[in-house]
Amino acid sequence: MEDIISILITTIRVSTPLILACLAGLYSERAGIVDIGLEGKLLGSAFGAAVVASVTGNVWLGLLAGIGVSMMFSAVHGLASINFRGNQIISGVALNFLASGLTVFLGAAWFGRGGNTPPLTGDARFYGIRLPFAQEVSGVPIIGPIYSGLLSGHTILTYLAFLAVPLTAWVLWRTRFGLRLRAVGENPKALDTAGMSVSWLRYKALMITAVLVGMGGAYLSTAQAASFSREMSSGRGYIALAALIFAKWKPYPALGACLLFGFLEAMQYRLQGVDLPLIGRVPTQAMQALPYVLTILLLAGFVGRAIAPKAAGQPYVKER
Repeated sequence: MEDIISILITTIRVSTPLILACLAGLYSERAGIVDIGLEGKLLGSAFGAAVVASVTGNVWLGLLAGIGVSMMFSAVHGLASINFRGNQIISGVALNFLASGLTVFLGAAWFGRGGNTPPLTGDARFYGIRLPFAQEVSGVPIIGPIYSGLLSGHTILTYLAFLAVPLTAWVLWRTRFGLRLRAVGENPKALDTAGMSVSWLRYKALMITAVLVGMGGAYLSTAQAASFSREMSSGRGYIALAALIFAKWKPYPALGACLLFGFLEAMQYRLQGVDLPLIGRVPTQAMQALPYVLTILLLAGFVGRAIAPKAAGQPYVKER
């Protein structure tokens, strides 16, 4: 039971940035903007959050800084994709390269640690929150370990990530704004004919994307870890995109896909150096490759046909 709870706890913790990035991509792609730049936004916001939290000693200012960096990246992506009608894939890839190089350069210039930031302590990082009565019920069989061990003790960003899933489902399928957002990703011309601004709706989607992915990046450097390290996003932005495609651009399946990737990453930590029956000791590198192998398998078409929003990736030209 302890081993199972331990693996599930790790699954939740490593899935948190994936869930936030996946939901971020859901908003942008439902609005017709392909956001390959999620990886760069995760990395940039993780760096911004760690830098500001380290300098000020306040993790909340670090979180705002992480969201701010993500906002700037989204603004550049929006300017290139919406205003200048550029190729959205190229714009996103350029942001990824920019974040990869800029975080190392600035980190080395400011802190002299090879691109890393100083360790975060005290109020400069997020800590787990103990839920009510977690200590009292910890000794109760089954219920105790699940409530006090599995559900309690996570950071506020983890709880917000899981709350964002039903909130996203409600916004996209139960509100007027969500209807318009999905419409702009399917048939922007019809929305324009009705007198609504396609560009402004897409910018709104990118702003929501920036907030979510900024929280995910801040989680990496101020909650999951206690500092920023170079390339610490480790392809999570790409995995989030794979999870989004696997989930067919729907929030609850996206949660399941992110938890699946998180479970594989948790198993990777758990099984390193362990002798398995009939297999023996699995090489560490093989376990580390598991999430990426699953990404390739999913994108290769093992999940059936995933139909993206019809206007995704297509710049809209307003007729005169």
